[in-house]
Amino acid sequence: MKLLLDLGNTRLKWALREGAAWAAQGAVGWNEDVVLALHDAWRGMATPNRVFGASVVDGGRESQIAAVISACFALDIEWLRTPAEACGVRNAYPEPSRLGVDRFLAMVAVHADSPLPCVLAGVGTALTLDALTADGQHLGGLIAPGPQLMQQSLLGATSRVRVERPGRILEAADNTPDAVASGCWQAAAALIERFVAHMSGPLGGSPMLVLGGGDAEVLLPLLSHPARLSPDGVLRGLAVWSDAHSPLAPAF
Repeated sequence: MKLLLDLGNTRLKWALREGAAWAAQGAVGWNEDVVLALHDAWRGMATPNRVFGASVVDGGRESQIAAVISACFALDIEWLRTPAEACGVRNAYPEPSRLGVDRFLAMVAVHADSPLPCVLAGVGTALTLDALTADGQHLGGLIAPGPQLMQQSLLGATSRVRVERPGRILEAADNTPDAVASGCWQAAAALIERFVAHMSGPLGGSPMLVLGGGDAEVLLPLLSHPARLSPDGVLRGLAVWSDAHSPLAPAF
């Protein structure tokens, strides 16, 4: 039994994996009392044999979570730092560790499920885009602010753009709240579709488009290109990686 941890920019997601299934899972935001929330969530839970973690946060928060794991289960976290190659996926970055481990694991998850040419879009605090060939070669990608961060940045950098309510996503708006929300969400959708169009040639045709991240469901209906959701991609990729690195696993 393994406990898998995904330390993202906005929240920590976790899953207890037994065999091929989740025995338990949950999430806690960094704006909450993370230590108390995890102690409460894990009280009475079955004790894992190993703990694996993937992190895009600072070392201080990693140490905080490591202390909770030690207190709850008397185990250390086995952190995955982005490799040059693992589980059939080959990293395009000349300095492999510079690629976010969340992006790498999302590719691992999709490649394990469907080894087809694809574009992966992570829609969260950041909007990340990656192109992956059928044989697992990463062709690189893009990073931009996510739709919510775009809105926060716009409102924080302007003096006269003010909103008094959350905006609706429309094709054309006649008020500022809807104009801000619509412009940022449509900008994200347009960037994804442009990246898919430009990477179709290198990927050998129309690639499968896969969306992950906390805002993926909101963005999905804005896209004209067919797409599917890939929930918990980092945790599922971490599960694939942890299986490959168990004592009885074959070498990759």
